[in-house]
Amino acid sequence: MGIKAFITAAFSFAALSTVSAESLRVYFGTYTGGENSSKGIYRSALDLETGKLSNPVLAAEARNPSFIEIHPNGRFLYAVGESGGTGSVSAYAIYTDAGDLKLLNQQPSGGAGPCHVSIDHAGRNLLVANYRGGSASVIPIKADGRLAKPTGFVQHAGSSVNTRRQKESHAHSMNVSPDDRFAFVADLGIDKIMIYRLDIEKGTIVANNPPFAKLKPGAGPRHFAFGPNGKFAYVINELDCTVTAFAYKPASGALMEIQSITTLPKWFDGSNTCAEVRVHPSGKFLYGSNRGHDSIVVYRVDLAKGTLTFVEHETTDIKTPRNFNIDPTGKFCLVANQGKDSVVVFRIDPETGTLEPTGHKVSVGRPVCVRFLRPAS
Repeated sequence: MGIKAFITAAFSFAALSTVSAESLRVYFGTYTGGENSSKGIYRSALDLETGKLSNPVLAAEARNPSFIEIHPNGRFLYAVGESGGTGSVSAYAIYTDAGDLKLLNQQPSGGAGPCHVSIDHAGRNLLVANYRGGSASVIPIKADGRLAKPTGFVQHAGSSVNTRRQKESHAHSMNVSPDDRFAFVADLGIDKIMIYRLDIEKGTIVANNPPFAKLKPGAGPRHFAFGPNGKFAYVINELDCTVTAFAYKPASGALMEIQSITTLPKWFDGSNTCAEVRVHPSGKFLYGSNRGHDSIVVYRVDLAKGTLTFVEHETTDIKTPRNFNIDPTGKFCLVANQGKDSVVVFRIDPETGTLEPTGHKVSVGRPVCVRFLRPAS
């Protein structure tokens, strides 16, 4: 079957997002090679009643498709390719009921070490952060899911106080505002969240005023998330192990710091770095991952103020949690254990936000990213 036929097939499946009324498709991005069996992007299915995951199946063979994202229309998946030299991003069609992937095309990411991809809410552009390159790119998405050539690019420069990790810029994530007017690039190397004005029609980004939000020296901002009401945003800081909360000003794109809170217990004095941050779909809870303490930290969110209050650390069967995600129903949290070659499932208490082990987990070699194929609207 030719590539056009695969694209046609992808559009013909009306309900790819659910395996059944009680299940949800989930994909895992991984690191390949080394002492594990990972070969690319894997697919599974989450039982929304029990939290059980089906045995992961290789959906597409690829080299280091570490971070992935799914198009809002549920028909396409995009993945970075971490490798030496200039990195790449790949477009895939989700072309079978089972959720298998067919490569559509690839484009350069614009810099070395692409580590994060996101898509604007309109589904017009892919946004890529290049860690080693210290840069970020905007790549238009064509109607058939393929990627056009990059149309937007910014190069960061600078350093900060951590002489081992912050000798130069390291763009670690790129996200858009709720209205698609601004793009935010968390740069670990320069302790800033750079703010850009985004034109989704042209696929361009230009410096904003204000141009950035400054973090504490040595913080190392990594991943960034808005609360569902769009009034507050949060960044998890990899190096000083904190979460910083911001009040968001949608007219100007400004981020105003309102709180910084540790991700670690007071007694912990070991080595730790943070990785992922997620806000619960209800907006009532926020979660972050600790690598070293090997835990998911849980906070309660003050919906009026945006501030965080510590709830708990969950450590059961967690080892080097590079990434985690919460299913769209808000019932389950799936934690990708890069250090344990597994994905483990927790049930979320809707009243307290606490994580309850379900006893369900699956084996995946060096998992890095968890993404759900949302139900068709």
